[in-house]
Amino acid sequence: MSDFPPRTTIKRWLVTTNHKDVGILYLVTALFFLVAGGILALLFRTHLWEAGGTGFLENAEYNQSVSIHGLLMVFWFISPLGFAFANYVVPLQIGAKDLAFPRLNALSYWFYLFSGILVLLSFFQGASWANGWYLYAPLNVPIYNPGYTLTMGGNTTILALILFVMSVTLGSVNFLTTIHCCRAEGLGLWNMPMFTWGTLLTVWMMLYAFAALLAALLLLSTDRLLLTQYFATEQGSSLLWGHLFWFFGHPEVYIVFFPALGIMFEVIQTFTGRRLVGRKWVIIAMVLVAVQSFLVWMHHMFLTTINLPIKTLFMATTIGISLPFDLMVFSMIYTMVKGRVRFTTPFLFVLGALVLFILGGITGVFLGAVVLDYEFRGTYWVVAHFHYVMVSGVTALIGGLYYWWPKITGKMYSERLGKLSFAVYFFGFNLLYFPMFLAWETPRRVFHYGESFQIYHRAATVGAFVLATSVLLVFVTLAKSLVSGPDAPDNPWSYSRTAEWATTSPPPLENWPDRPSYASGRLEFVDDATATDGGAATHERAGQVDALEVDHEDHASIWPFGIGLGMFVMFLGLSGLTPYVADFASARGAELPGSVGSANVLYPVLSLVGVGILGYSLFEYGRERFDAPEMTIAERWPFEGVGTTKTGVWFFLASDVIVFGAVIGAYIFMRIHGGWGNFETVPPSATVGLINTYVLLTSSFTVVLALVMAERENKRGLLASMGATLLLGLTFLAVKGYEWGQEFAHGIYWFTELQYSMYFVTTGLHALHVILGLLIAAFMIYRVASVDAYLTDHRPVEYFGLYWHFVDIVWVFLFPLFYLM
Repeated sequence: MSDFPPRTTIKRWLVTTNHKDVGILYLVTALFFLVAGGILALLFRTHLWEAGGTGFLENAEYNQSVSIHGLLMVFWFISPLGFAFANYVVPLQIGAKDLAFPRLNALSYWFYLFSGILVLLSFFQGASWANGWYLYAPLNVPIYNPGYTLTMGGNTTILALILFVMSVTLGSVNFLTTIHCCRAEGLGLWNMPMFTWGTLLTVWMMLYAFAALLAALLLLSTDRLLLTQYFATEQGSSLLWGHLFWFFGHPEVYIVFFPALGIMFEVIQTFTGRRLVGRKWVIIAMVLVAVQSFLVWMHHMFLTTINLPIKTLFMATTIGISLPFDLMVFSMIYTMVKGRVRFTTPFLFVLGALVLFILGGITGVFLGAVVLDYEFRGTYWVVAHFHYVMVSGVTALIGGLYYWWPKITGKMYSERLGKLSFAVYFFGFNLLYFPMFLAWETPRRVFHYGESFQIYHRAATVGAFVLATSVLLVFVTLAKSLVSGPDAPDNPWSYSRTAEWATTSPPPLENWPDRPSYASGRLEFVDDATATDGGAATHERAGQVDALEVDHEDHASIWPFGIGLGMFVMFLGLSGLTPYVADFASARGAELPGSVGSANVLYPVLSLVGVGILGYSLFEYGRERFDAPEMTIAERWPFEGVGTTKTGVWFFLASDVIVFGAVIGAYIFMRIHGGWGNFETVPPSATVGLINTYVLLTSSFTVVLALVMAERENKRGLLASMGATLLLGLTFLAVKGYEWGQEFAHGIYWFTELQYSMYFVTTGLHALHVILGLLIAAFMIYRVASVDAYLTDHRPVEYFGLYWHFVDIVWVFLFPLFYLM
């Protein structure tokens, strides 16, 4: 675009949707959160200098520092750093001009940034989160906090996590669609670069694992904001949280590590000058790990009341998941043995990552055994093992930063400074974490340790500052490169073979002057302007004629930023909702533990302002004409014949299936735990539920009718059908409102008992989906009436129909579960 702002302006970074710009934004932001989390770590490591604590931090400050450090590092640093490289590199590696949905990519970034700002703001709301990064129940609800006056910062942290998961979901859908539908001609899945493979499997795991976390966070947020009772009872609350969180939590280990693993494969191939040994078997092993990652979560729950046969089964799956990793490790080692190694800075960091990961994996086997886990769980052995695994991934990511730095910036760095940063890093890392194995009897998250372990903790504290110095050296090396480094060639590495090195450093806005193609078996560039047949500017492939790509392609939109800002303001306002609900509950005779903080009128005002910003930005986002870079000729297996947007909708719905499955599963789990027949259910009217079932099923028929009218270009019929869908949806909500009103009239509220909480939250989540669908339907009616939209291109009506049918199907499950059982 001629009016696309230059990189030297702030406007460029507020409006950009280009994948390379978004990758740089992710990179800078992730490194900022590394510094923030690192400062917190230095604070509590200083506190641990003395066996009894130095008094450097108060108890609450220590707990907040440890908890927020863990959250920032796991969520806001490691995964986003991998996403930064994925944003920048993956489209280049697969021959795409951009991600499939550029505006959603920008929106994902703004959700990520604003969610991190929310976490940092929580420190200024009395107290931040202080109960560990795994948010264990029942310590995660207000009843087990000193009082409601100290829960606002915790509320903000939970809402920040929800916003972060929304960012991850958008990113996962985007990358899945891009990699599956936007690969260059002739580039099959088997032949994709290893970093792209690592990214693909990462986002597949993210799609399902983070959906389970989103369900858990939604339930937790209702407990904290609306005073429901999912995690505040003795009826299995702790077990429920454990299952929901660790179903996400263990795949998260591989979600963090797989981008780093892809970098390790790429760097080892480049600096040994040899193709990865056993490449296809390595890919199969990675797929096995991605699948198995969802089958091992219960080894985090060996200390619970789960019976021994189940624990033994999960011990077997835990040991089994290490076998594919053995294959990957041996593949890397054998590739180095067979090749000719050049010890550059990227290779040194990758080699260091491999050594650290092996140590982390070996020590993790101890925790996979039930008997040993009873001894090691909750000690510094877990802390050390966890960091040897997770931070080995960080080590490889730093190697990736050095590896792709010339491509991103067009500048080379000093190898001498780079190697010095590695030496200090590797020494500092081991000085920090290895002594924790020796001091393993120290309880984690507690600073009162025995004096006999003081020498180890002092060594670890010194190591923390050495490690921080190494990170500073990395920053100095890269900053010096930007200021005075020599210009980088397009391909500074002799044996790199992936497609990102076939374009300039840095790449142009749309990556390639011509279309990349692997149709001949190797990378070539096709000039589509001259590839015509008889003057017809078309391509024929697989019996289908595709128009040439349009010349006008957009790379800028302000509305993703507006939507992110609106969500940020709204969530900040919602964090102060608890006192209002507490007053409402107290007025209705509910007994609330702890002191109730005074309500602050600022928070509801912020919520309303946020809703206003969000609504306006979403409206303009929908109205905006945005032409994303298209790939008319691309490999799309296994989604050939399915449109790109439709594929993305299916991926989103697959994630939403897990959200509803987890919420419904929570109801079933709690009911079975309390005795299915003895569980007192909410007595809703089966007749009212049946009426609403008929209403929703009828609305599905009117959506189908709307699609038929759009295909026939019948404007009046389309308006009538969409209007009928809107009216039926409003009828459903009105009936649901009447039903809830009847229950309120009989003293049944969401905060009264656990069974009532589950009924109101589950049906309320479904009602929220209905409301979102109705807002979309109303917008579509406006577009049809004002600009005759969807008559020449009926696909948006079809996509809306997929969402609406999904919402109706969910109700088909909820109706018998809550009204007939």
